[in-house]
Amino acid sequence: MAKEIKIEKIQKNVQEIRKEFKKQTANLILNGFSFVAALAWNEAVKSLFEFIFPKKGELIGKFSYAILATFLVVLVSRSLKRLSDEEAQES
Repeated sequence: MAKEIKIEKIQKNVQEIRKEFKKQTANLILNGFSFVAALAWNEAVKSLFEFIFPKKGELIGKFSYAILATFLVVLVSRSLKRLSDEEAQES
């Protein structure tokens, strides 16, 4: 009887590990696609700044791009933190 209980616990642990593995794998795949999308947007915005600031304004364009990217990252980070905090308070 004790042996059956141990086997049931092991089976339950294996099921939980499989579930977590699938969840983490899906998460990694989604993060990979998100990274690819971010790189595509990076190239698009860089091209836009190169168009707006031709060769003679290249340095100004690079700094403008860096400032804009930093601003967007801070804005998104704060929004995600706020959402995370709200979910934590609801739990």
